[in-house]
Amino acid sequence: MFAADLGGSKDQQGQSRPQEAAASSSSSSQQAWYSSSSSRPQTSGQIPAHVSPGEAAGIIAFLKDKSVDELRKLLSDKDAYQQFLLSLDQVKIQNNIKDELRRETLQLARENLDKEPQIMELRNQCRIIRTTELATAQEKLNELERQKEEILKFYSPGFLHHRLQEAMKEVDEESEALQDKFLEKEIDTAAFVQKYKKLRTTYHRRALIHLAARTSTIG
Repeated sequence: MFAADLGGSKDQQGQSRPQEAAASSSSSSQQAWYSSSSSRPQTSGQIPAHVSPGEAAGIIAFLKDKSVDELRKLLSDKDAYQQFLLSLDQVKIQNNIKDELRRETLQLARENLDKEPQIMELRNQCRIIRTTELATAQEKLNELERQKEEILKFYSPGFLHHRLQEAMKEVDEESEALQDKFLEKEIDTAAFVQKYKKLRTTYHRRALIHLAARTSTIG
């Protein structure tokens, strides 16, 4: 009887061990799938390496009802694995975003191609402006720059000093010529005094201005 009890106990243990083995195999397969899926290189539509706890919980909840054979198939069958990934909501969202971006990119490319004739026309107009209107405007600008330099040169201190010296020399020569006429009796005394006085007054005024300008420049 004791042996029968032992035999019965062994049978019960024998029956329980396959169930525990199956459960252990299922758990090991799930862990192997997680580790394998996390180490797989990402492809289009694959779950990103870093997922939120909520997303991970959703994937685990989706996997917990699968049998051991289904889990093994996911690990061994590439097509089944890819189909499973594409069925996940997270992957669907990513694929939809990717498709939307692709459509928008293609739309922008088409719009750019449609605008290419207009761009070419504007480019030709810019080239014409550079070769004609811009050249004329540049020539006019150069002429205005030359005139500006001439005006600035005319009113520069050095040029004004030179002009003042020339004016002093002209008055001095004119007064000497008048004096020669007076000595040669070509002009009477009254006219000579009046003109000579006026010329010398102009000469000395210019000489004082020239002296003041030189003093101011030196200071």
